[in-house]
Amino acid sequence: MEGGGPLRVLVLGAGGRLGGMLRRHWGTGAGAGLVGVDLVGADLAPLWQMRGAVEGPGVVRFDPLGRWPALGRVDMVICLAGVIAGDAAALRVNTDLALAAVRQGARCGAARVFLASTAAVYGRGGAGLAEDDPVVPVSRYGQAKRAMELAALAAGDEAGVPVTVLRIGNVAGADALLGGLAQGWVGQGRVGRGPVVLDRFADGQGPRRSYIGPGGFAAAMAGLARAAGAGCEVPACLNLALPGAVAMADLLQAAGVAFDWRAAPAGTLPLVELDVGRLLRLVPLERARAGAIVAEWRGAAAV
Repeated sequence: MEGGGPLRVLVLGAGGRLGGMLRRHWGTGAGAGLVGVDLVGADLAPLWQMRGAVEGPGVVRFDPLGRWPALGRVDMVICLAGVIAGDAAALRVNTDLALAAVRQGARCGAARVFLASTAAVYGRGGAGLAEDDPVVPVSRYGQAKRAMELAALAAGDEAGVPVTVLRIGNVAGADALLGGLAQGWVGQGRVGRGPVVLDRFADGQGPRRSYIGPGGFAAAMAGLARAAGAGCEVPACLNLALPGAVAMADLLQAAGVAFDWRAAPAGTLPLVELDVGRLLRLVPLERARAGAIVAEWRGAAAV
């Protein structure tokens, strides 16, 4: 960026699960100096937007849908804030938050605004789901995120600020599987809430999904911020996950979690694998391995 110095990156939704992963791994704020945490963003100067009464370096407390404080120079905006459940009105807040991020990015002259979307916008399974493929979201959440993508990209074009929507795969610890185990799972065993049950398909296999661990997610986001700050061409739409897909059964086995099987209900997708070729041209990432993903998840949970 012009003027030199570290990139000032405004992270909206820093109090959520994904925001917490950035705080732990970027080397400032809540994660500074923690043993066993790979500081992949120590060269960045983040501003952590939260709504609660949280103190710490770089923390700014405000409601993105309300009055914004004076933030000074902001080189990059990352919006991780969002709503994952509720009725149509609740889910429309995803668009409101994205538009607020785009407007602020335009005001402060940000090099780019990154917005968290989801692989659910594709609405189908299979291997090699690419950013230019047709999207027909089935779930209300996927539909809401697709509406957000369209509105935010149009707003960015109108305001003259580059926007990238990130179609994020499963992030270990923020997902339904490992994240659902977080309360009651401490690395030695589970308590409460009954056994874990996985769907099994006619070929005898369980679900396979695109995944990334907390450290990998933080590294990818830091790498994208650096690429945009350096003037690299960053696409308007990017899949975000590790290359390849991992079996959910392998994740549970690596975590030492016992599970049962059930016949997969009709309509359940055996494979959802994102094509991350565009991402890999900007950020180097290792191929997905269940053991490594679980190790990252455990390390983040222990912090």
